[in-house]
Amino acid sequence: VYGTRYDSQSGLRIRDLDTGDERWLAYPVERDDQESIADRDVYPGMDFTPDSREVVASYGGKIWRIPVDGSEPVAVPFRVRAQLAVGPEVDFDYPVEDTETFAVRQIRDAVPSPDGQRLAFTALDDLYVMDYPGGEPRALDDGGMTQAQPTWSPDGRWIAYVTWGTDGGHIVKTRADGLGDPQRLTSLSAQYEQVAWSSDDRIVALRDPARAFQETAGSGFGGAESDIVWIPAEGGAVTLIAPAEGRESPHFVDGVHRIYLHHRANGLVSIRWDGTDERAHVEVVGGTRPGQQQPTRASLIEMAPRGDRALAAVDNDLYVVTVPLVGGETPAISIANMNNTAFPARKLTKIGGQFPTWNANGSQVQFSIGNAHFVYDLDTAEAYEDSVALIERAEVDRDEEDEESNGDEENQGYEPTETRVLIQARRDLPQGVAVLRGARVVTMNGREVIESGDIVVRNNRIAAVGRQGSVSVPPDAEVIDVSGKTIVPGFVDTHSHMRPAMGLHKSQSWIYLANLAYGVTTTRDPQTSTTDVLTYGDLVTAGDMIGPRIYSTGPGIFGDYNQEPIRDLQHARDIMRRYSEYYDTKTIKMYMAGSRQQRQWVIMAARE
Repeated sequence: VYGTRYDSQSGLRIRDLDTGDERWLAYPVERDDQESIADRDVYPGMDFTPDSREVVASYGGKIWRIPVDGSEPVAVPFRVRAQLAVGPEVDFDYPVEDTETFAVRQIRDAVPSPDGQRLAFTALDDLYVMDYPGGEPRALDDGGMTQAQPTWSPDGRWIAYVTWGTDGGHIVKTRADGLGDPQRLTSLSAQYEQVAWSSDDRIVALRDPARAFQETAGSGFGGAESDIVWIPAEGGAVTLIAPAEGRESPHFVDGVHRIYLHHRANGLVSIRWDGTDERAHVEVVGGTRPGQQQPTRASLIEMAPRGDRALAAVDNDLYVVTVPLVGGETPAISIANMNNTAFPARKLTKIGGQFPTWNANGSQVQFSIGNAHFVYDLDTAEAYEDSVALIERAEVDRDEEDEESNGDEENQGYEPTETRVLIQARRDLPQGVAVLRGARVVTMNGREVIESGDIVVRNNRIAAVGRQGSVSVPPDAEVIDVSGKTIVPGFVDTHSHMRPAMGLHKSQSWIYLANLAYGVTTTRDPQTSTTDVLTYGDLVTAGDMIGPRIYSTGPGIFGDYNQEPIRDLQHARDIMRRYSEYYDTKTIKMYMAGSRQQRQWVIMAARE
């Protein structure tokens, strides 16, 4: 017996395994789960009785004994006395802000200088550098196009990065001290990404045709035409190394004349500069999600500069694993159970991390969330844990009274150093007074329609609406004749998956323009997959991009459907911090996040 769908209704079919004959056993029944991932089975909770004469299933609010001979089902009487706790209501009001400035919500692709004293990053798609951690961010390139994915020269004097504008993309370098003008290194326009500067002054990048990125609605990167290329640090001809074929994130290891890359299926690999002799070094995997046959693969693996460890990103969290020097098959390290890894491994994050990178000597992993930058010092973390272990061993020798007096103390573990990178941007606020006169106005005040109205707009707010001549109009107002038109309030689309280019951003999103053209003035994207929307929303707020007001939930909270399972209430609180303190999204999307208990934890943490 199995559940299936016919004419928009679910039903149960019975098949004779000897003859293959089928017929309906019960139709219609409870709606099945085949549109989604069926994490609790497509039609859960039915079974044969021990004598195989009946199937027990539930639908219509009752439990049924369904005879396999086709006779009428019999309801199973039952009563349940239960108390079911319901989580708190999560409902808050957030004002639409009109302050002159706002704090930029995201820094991207932050990388430390070779001496560790400065930090290069992008914000609002402009390149910045700052003395780290206490300096003021300084913009380095005012060229008016997207600047992204910086990398330092080995001597720390230059920063190379990629650009994108109306004429396509290039690789550019500029002095880290801000003196002089940026220098374009490439002569042919393309979509360049993920630049890395080698010790012998060659810059490696991934390259796609410019046209593919110009014409695509999405990111348009990583297709069949993607290549790994290099260019001299002084500029010149671009040399093809090899087709990318799923390899990305080029980087280097001290003293090794090879290019290291992350492969989507094969993990951490390396190749020679002529593209030959690919070697696989390590794979990193997480847990196996419901409905999957294979464990989740790391989305990034990057070898440390010393070649002894690797940084891995799995779901939202970051890890460091020891890279074993073994022959034969590529070693695979599972971080699903950190207490039982095949080789030494360390989890670096509690609430997640993005844009991870090594410092120059491999003693630190640095990463960002929102506009916060974190430094995880591996040596300090190990020393801290060693000291805690000594204290715990000493406590074993204490008498019972001393142990009880300290029983409430809890070791929170080593925490990476956090620095907020605060950039204040000017909010794009129109100034002046205008009157839209003579249109039919749908006011949304009940069923009110004004046939010939005045709408007074002051700066970015509607100040008054009424019949023509019935509202006060400032003498300096600009009068705009809109006779023959119908005006309605701007549409608010609360479920709008607008997915502009990710990673490398375009200077204008076509889908933002399309929404405005159809009267949508406010949008909310419930589940953005990535955090690029934080920068896009700020670009609109700053007036650097035309678009509706952008709200979003940020990436969805999926629990064991698409991420690690939510373990307890404290884990849910850690996840909520990512959204409330760093993404500032105001709302979240929880989608198939696990059991009812796990979803309640998310609601409780969101309310807090």
